[in-house]
Amino acid sequence: MKRRVVITGVGVISPVGNDKETFWNSLLEGKSGIKPVTSFDVTDYPTKIAGEVTDFDPEQYMDKKEIRRTDRFVQFGLAAAKMAVEDSKLEITAENAERVGVYIGSGIGGLSTWEDQHSVLLEKGPRRVSPFFIPMLIANMASGAVSIQFGAKGPTSSAITACATGTNAIGDALRLIQFDHADAMIAGGAEATIRPMAFAGFCSAKAMSTRNDEPEKASRPFDQGRDGFVMGEGAGVVILEELEFAKKRGANILAEVIGYGMSADAFHITSPAPEGDGAARCMRNALKDAGIAPEEVDYINAHGTSTDLGDIAETQAIKAVFGEHAYKLAVSSTKSMTGHLLGATGGIEAIASAYALRDQILPPTINLENPDPECDLDYVPNKARKADVNIVLSNTFGFGGHNATIILKRYEA
Repeated sequence: MKRRVVITGVGVISPVGNDKETFWNSLLEGKSGIKPVTSFDVTDYPTKIAGEVTDFDPEQYMDKKEIRRTDRFVQFGLAAAKMAVEDSKLEITAENAERVGVYIGSGIGGLSTWEDQHSVLLEKGPRRVSPFFIPMLIANMASGAVSIQFGAKGPTSSAITACATGTNAIGDALRLIQFDHADAMIAGGAEATIRPMAFAGFCSAKAMSTRNDEPEKASRPFDQGRDGFVMGEGAGVVILEELEFAKKRGANILAEVIGYGMSADAFHITSPAPEGDGAARCMRNALKDAGIAPEEVDYINAHGTSTDLGDIAETQAIKAVFGEHAYKLAVSSTKSMTGHLLGATGGIEAIASAYALRDQILPPTINLENPDPECDLDYVPNKARKADVNIVLSNTFGFGGHNATIILKRYEA
């Protein structure tokens, strides 16, 4: 018997807000966090816009010595984790520490550290490379730093599955609790790759939008005028707890996590499988795991990256899985406002999904002005919508053909 698992706290660092309520209110207001890049000179780059995190002060979450020894993605992850633990009022003690774990992933890891230390190597030589280079760089370090910070001694790991990372981290943490390896998990994703190398790589691949004159309109999932994704950064972390563990301590329960599915496209390193085959199998796996019929899903927080092939493939996958019900359920992409946070996206979108259940309101897909004829579902265009929401499905799909889906349900005792 799988144990029931619930969400009791959340923490967010994002382009539209560095706390849970600012983040959620920005989504409901249809506020875009996409602006011209300020962190480095983008003069020679075709893309000059991104969803940067602003007004982030790491000193609110760690001391100056620790800041110097951590990459920006770790700082984001630690900040979001601290907010989530505080939100949940979870106390990690000597008595329960071995039953509390951490599962925070990153798609790329410490890219800023890699770039900076490579420059040091070339300009000053190998003896000047920081002794903290490796621990600052490696993608598991957000999990490690959070575990150390809170003294969480339970199962601790990290997913690295490109844009599916955050969802895989939450789903894998779910499994650890369901099968009695832990009672609580701090789980999600963190990413900080708005850097010259990442921008150069994605620009060379012609993957990012070049709508530089209208940054706030650049991310436009399912719209005929979309021309690529917009990179974002940040972190989304949730506290997962076994239901009785949460109830015993009087925790406030935000939502229940009832299903998790994975699949591989086994097709191409960057392009989705034809007709969204991998995505469809992933959603079916999640529905089977949850033990629910497709008709029970009310809302899908779509991967919806604003890429030509990706949006069509996801739409085709939804139709394949849900049949006629695909035209009755609501679908929206919050990436239209946040941009694509890569490995962190599954974390913040799980939070958006949980809040949709809490408030019975669906965040919109902004900039949907001329729907692509091949994208003909209800994408909650441009304005948030009140709705009767009981079950929400959240999709994330990553380079390499990695697909991950989680399903949340409105909590019922």
